[in-house]
Amino acid sequence: MSYHVVDMTDPSELEPVLHSKHAKNLLRFLHLLPARMSSHDNTRSTIVFFAVCGLDVLNSLHLISPQLRKDIIDWTYGGLVVPRENEKRRGGFMGCRAMLPKTEDAELLECMRQYQWGHLAMTYTSIAVLVTLGDDLSRLNRQSIVEGVAAVQHADGSFSASIDGSENDMRFVYCAATICHMLDCWDGVNKEAMFQFIMRSLRYDYGFSQELEGESHGGTTFCALAALELSGQLHRLDETTVERIKRWLVFRQMDGFQGRPNKPVDTCYSFWIGAALRILNGFELTDYAQNREYILSTQDELIGGFAKWPKSTPDPFHTYLGLCGLAFIGEPGLNAVMPSLNISMAAYVHLNQLHERWRANSSGLTHDLTQLKLSVGSNAEAATKTTSSSSLISAQ
Repeated sequence: MSYHVVDMTDPSELEPVLHSKHAKNLLRFLHLLPARMSSHDNTRSTIVFFAVCGLDVLNSLHLISPQLRKDIIDWTYGGLVVPRENEKRRGGFMGCRAMLPKTEDAELLECMRQYQWGHLAMTYTSIAVLVTLGDDLSRLNRQSIVEGVAAVQHADGSFSASIDGSENDMRFVYCAATICHMLDCWDGVNKEAMFQFIMRSLRYDYGFSQELEGESHGGTTFCALAALELSGQLHRLDETTVERIKRWLVFRQMDGFQGRPNKPVDTCYSFWIGAALRILNGFELTDYAQNREYILSTQDELIGGFAKWPKSTPDPFHTYLGLCGLAFIGEPGLNAVMPSLNISMAAYVHLNQLHERWRANSSGLTHDLTQLKLSVGSNAEAATKTTSSSSLISAQ
């Protein structure tokens, strides 16, 4: 069913999206977190991601003052880990600042240094926040971060979140792909092994599982397809496989979307399933009107935000993904979303501009080095001729 069957020209027939309240709700999370979210302290970067990128989708980035924008960017860079020459490759971003004590005790700082390493999910969300806020990423050592990504890839092609203490599965395959794509660098990452891991995770019903021999899941199916697209390997799926994956995804719609068969619907799957279908050019096969109706049923009309289920407490995660789900169906007033990177198209345009600048600089550097080599070669040849001539004259 196409979205044009819902008359968007007559707002009185539709429950409105409370843009202003959602924007205020997300902005609030950039200033203060409720006590119930204290368990998420080590993943603050993801909360910043949902809030900043949600404001972007709402066309409300202007609500972030220039000073707050600078503070967010500086705070984000404050979690960057750049390994020393004698340390393991662990570059990337941390999720919080717990490992950065405010002290001048050199011994303590050195001790804490041993526990500072990048985390793939925090690195992905941190870079996405910087790009969304218009940063030029000039403070990043891209090579160092990608080396950190390559360091956590396993022989089977999967990735762990960090160099120690983490499981390895499809979630981090996706995070690795986003990081390498955004930094326009895949050095040291085995894309073929990654592809093989993804394909071994394709289940009998044509959804993808989080790990080998697991159950098909909407979130990990998105992660698998997005990783293939971002790594330039989506075309390796044959037409029959693509159509069967589409079928599995379309069957996840009840009114909203569920993540697995026989599970309740959930706001966030309007993004996970919707984005996966967008990647496969199959989103038009869904019922836009029912999708919108479910998302709006979880909208908090008092304080703004979207929840997992109707009459539940809203949170930044479901608020952002709910907005993305609405953006996919063309909800007025929302910015378009780039499905596989899960950022706005405006942010994606900025990212592509950075890529062009990096490539131009790289080409310029390559050209300069080539010219230098030619110049050195010419000078050496001239010097050789001069030496030879001088020797001949002397000999005569």
